[in-house]
Amino acid sequence: MTTPIERENNYVSRFFGGPPLSVIFRLVLLSILIGVILQVLGLDPWNIIESLRRLVVRVWDMGFDAVRWLWRYLLLGAVVVVP
Repeated sequence: MTTPIERENNYVSRFFGGPPLSVIFRLVLLSILIGVILQVLGLDPWNIIESLRRLVVRVWDMGFDAVRWLWRYLLLGAVVVVP
């Protein structure tokens, strides 16, 4: 039979997808990684709409080179993510 504290911990674990400290640590690491990726793309968190507009303009200006560039990174990422 489970006690109320065990049941409460079970609900917290189910909500977070694991132990809360572990999930918070993973979220911090993932946030840093995504931040680095967005910085490489030239996105500014304080002006995200303008940054996205500039990104689209840069990709449009690069033409088909952009398609090849995106395809290359898509394949590179898929090699890591898919297996």
